[in-house]
Amino acid sequence: MDKLRVTGPCRLEGRVRISGAKNAVLPEMAAALLVEGPVTLENVPAVRDVLTMAKVLRHLGLRQVALEGSTLRAEDDGVREPEAPYDLVRTMRASILVLGPLLARCGRARVSLPGGCAIGARPIDLHIDALRRMGAAIDIEHGYVVASCGRLKGAEIEFPKVTVTGTENVMMAACLADGRTVLRNCALEPEIADLAAFLVACGARIEGAGTPTIVIDGVTRLRGTLHRVIPDRIEAGTFLMAAAITGGHVVIEACEPAHLSAVVALLKECGVPLTAGAGSIEVRPDGQLRAANVTTHPYPDFPTDLQAQYMALATRADGVSVITETVFENRFMHVGELRRMGARIVVRGQSAIVAGPAPLSGAPVMASDLRASACLVVAGLAAEGETVIDRIYHLDRGYERIETKLHALGARVERIK
Repeated sequence: MDKLRVTGPCRLEGRVRISGAKNAVLPEMAAALLVEGPVTLENVPAVRDVLTMAKVLRHLGLRQVALEGSTLRAEDDGVREPEAPYDLVRTMRASILVLGPLLARCGRARVSLPGGCAIGARPIDLHIDALRRMGAAIDIEHGYVVASCGRLKGAEIEFPKVTVTGTENVMMAACLADGRTVLRNCALEPEIADLAAFLVACGARIEGAGTPTIVIDGVTRLRGTLHRVIPDRIEAGTFLMAAAITGGHVVIEACEPAHLSAVVALLKECGVPLTAGAGSIEVRPDGQLRAANVTTHPYPDFPTDLQAQYMALATRADGVSVITETVFENRFMHVGELRRMGARIVVRGQSAIVAGPAPLSGAPVMASDLRASACLVVAGLAAEGETVIDRIYHLDRGYERIETKLHALGARVERIK
């Protein structure tokens, strides 16, 4: 099992190019199940979750699902096998996104309940309830979602709580449904708008993606297309935290600053000098970091996927930072590992109270989930001595060549086989 050795402290310098968004490309790959003809996605990150989804699509009947560089190609071959088995999807929450497309295209689906990071319960009941409203018969049998329908029917659906994958799953299913589907209380993430842009390029009729209300008029078929995936705002935010904690001078390239407004605002409150340009953000060195409080919320507020990385930064800030997590109930598992490195953190309910600046020192630590692993890398960059991070297969799920990118910025980072 691979580990990552980070030797600190260091000061990052230079330019880093952000990869395509994992959380955008995964639903777009699932949406290829709806499409007749070849699909080409550009700016695709070569991360473990993308490779896993490619295996799922090949099992379901797509042919020529191949990632060459940052270009992924897939072509429909009848989607003859409407089952996504446990062995393929157990490591990836996003695998549930094949449920809506399979129902819409095949009229049936058998999808294993997914796995993924152990950061809290992420039930799929909102997906199931919405698809039932569209005419699907759905049961849970032996760990599988078993669903069938004739042609799905358009419906008016209001999600009782905001759900990103639920919005994506039902929006995809509605593209081939009979009639109009109106979705309310939708998630606002830019990845949803990017998925809609891909589907519209395939011939779907979608309005309002990126707003609370999305209207989809069903069509009879979708055609292949070429689409470029948006930049990964979470990777960009992670490098912003890494630059800030090291007092570095780094230009984050090929990103979308508009998708990071809440992150940029928080870092400015912390005293980090930032300049946003067209497709880039520059971080400049400047004195002592200041403590700042933050609460995670769905987009456009501060993302839960950057909470752990910010906690690492807060350990080096002057003062007390209160970090409140409202999205997932079990997303403080990195706290114990940061304490091993010398961090002063107390957890009270949904909040972590971080007293800084703490003199971090390198230590052997273990990643518990995708973003916690990134948090430990960020902390290791500022710590004195060696930090060896175990179980970095979590990191590989969502970050493309992170050790290579950090090394190019002057970090001493090494993958240990």
